[in-house]
Amino acid sequence: MVPKLDVRRANAEKKYAGDLSFTFEADPSLVEIPLVCISSPVEANLHYEILEDDSVEIEGSLAFTLKGSCSRCLKETEQRVCGKAEGYFVPHGADEEDYSYSNGVIDFGEFLRDSLIFLMPARLVCSETCAAPEYKEE
Repeated sequence: MVPKLDVRRANAEKKYAGDLSFTFEADPSLVEIPLVCISSPVEANLHYEILEDDSVEIEGSLAFTLKGSCSRCLKETEQRVCGKAEGYFVPHGADEEDYSYSNGVIDFGEFLRDSLIFLMPARLVCSETCAAPEYKEE
C-alpha cells in the first residue's frame, strides 16, 4: 500500500524532513513490452523535505524486477530495474509542471506511476546472447 504524507501534521510535529520506505504493486498496464510483467512488488525508498512555502521535494529510488520473454529470442529471462525518482509537490496545483496536493495531504500515486514509466526499459533482453554488443572504437 502506498502511504500518504500529511504535510499539515508533519509541520505541526516539526518533522520537516523524513524518509519513507514501502513496497507496492504496480499497475500491470505500465509494462508495454510484449510477454513481460513486473514480477515483484516495487520497492520505494523516498526522502521528503517540506519547504517554507509548504511545497515538498521528494527524491529517492525505486526498484523492481521484470520477468518474461526476451524481446529478441523469446527465452525466459528477468531483469532487475533500479533508478532514481524525483518530484516536487505544490499545494493547490499552482504550477502545471509540478505535482499538486490539496487538503494538506500528498498522494504519491501519480508520482510513482510517472517514475515507473520513466524507469521502464524499451525491451527485455536476456544477458547471454541477445544483449547489444559493446561498441569498440578502433
